Amino acid sequence: MDKIRKTEEEWKENLTPEQYRVTRQKGTEQPWSGEYTRHQVIGTYACICCGLELFRSDAKFEAGCGWPSFFEPLEGARLIELPDRSRGMVRTEILCGRCDAHLGHLFPDGPPPTGLRYCINSVSLVFVEAEQSD
Repeated sequence: MDKIRKTEEEWKENLTPEQYRVTRQKGTEQPWSGEYTRHQVIGTYACICCGLELFRSDAKFEAGCGWPSFFEPLEGARLIELPDRSRGMVRTEILCGRCDAHLGHLFPDGPPPTGLRYCINSVSLVFVEAEQSD
């Protein structure tokens, strides 16, 4: 997979101020404020910065944390996991494998079958609804 590289000005031109703050400056949206927190439509969640498909809706679950949560990424998403010791916590930061966008954090308290919780900012995602088949 080829990396997508843009200047900060190019990112600012293509993203809203909130999308830029979260994805390029490692920000976090307010809990329960995101468009996809309670979203229950069948489809795929992709990176807002580059369109890389990251999570399927059937891997989404209600974690009660205020952010969309998934128990596993799509095969091929190639998420990057980095240690994050900011804000007095020890966490694992999750970045998009194609464009290095900050997506959220990974925690070891999710449901089976993985036991993982990918806690993702809604503003870092775009949703692609599955096509209906007759």
